[in-house]
Amino acid sequence: MRTEGVQKTIPTGGRLSGATGAPATKTFIGLAVVFFVLTGFGRGGGPIFEALAQWNVAVAAGEWWRIFTPILLHASITHILFNMWALWVLGPQIERGVGTWPFVSLFLASAGVGGAFAFYLGDPLDVAVGASGAIFGLFGVWLSWAFHRRNTQGGRAMLRQIGFLLLINAAIPFLVPNISWQAHLGGLIAGFVIGEIWSRLTGPRSEMLRTITGAAVAIIAVMSVLI
Repeated sequence: MRTEGVQKTIPTGGRLSGATGAPATKTFIGLAVVFFVLTGFGRGGGPIFEALAQWNVAVAAGEWWRIFTPILLHASITHILFNMWALWVLGPQIERGVGTWPFVSLFLASAGVGGAFAFYLGDPLDVAVGASGAIFGLFGVWLSWAFHRRNTQGGRAMLRQIGFLLLINAAIPFLVPNISWQAHLGGLIAGFVIGEIWSRLTGPRSEMLRTITGAAVAIIAVMSVLI
């Protein structure tokens, strides 16, 4: 993302901070908590899980929305705490920098691409829940932003911070069973690509164009699982 004299997609000095002034971030967290309670604190099963989890067999049958809806479901208290902490840390400055609706489109697009990767690279019988794919999209945007500032002290510090967090998250699937590395990879790629496109959008219509960019990526994800 351009940050020197042209456009600051994420106007920050290189720190990750809390969710002040970030309504979409708070809404996504609130929805995840509500659905966690409604589904029996992650015990699984029940009509909500059956309707919203990414079951690849159902996706193959045309239920494309299942690549998005797993962001509402979590399998355990550890699962939701880790994901919501990551969203709380990574999301607010992106949302404040690009606008609420572009942030919503980014989050959903990353979830959708992550779901598409899990669909094509995972087992047909896999059932997945969690917001990790969407959250890795936030990693991707931060990575894009830091890369464009790699020649500054703040950019280099952010690259190290994001690189360290990505390294930890890349190792988790090898340490914890039933983690979808496919969704992580898809979300990361989607977020980075969207961040790169956003960095080239300037002018009074830039917020609308950012939203359209995220929506277009989400539509591509849907079309990919309908082919």
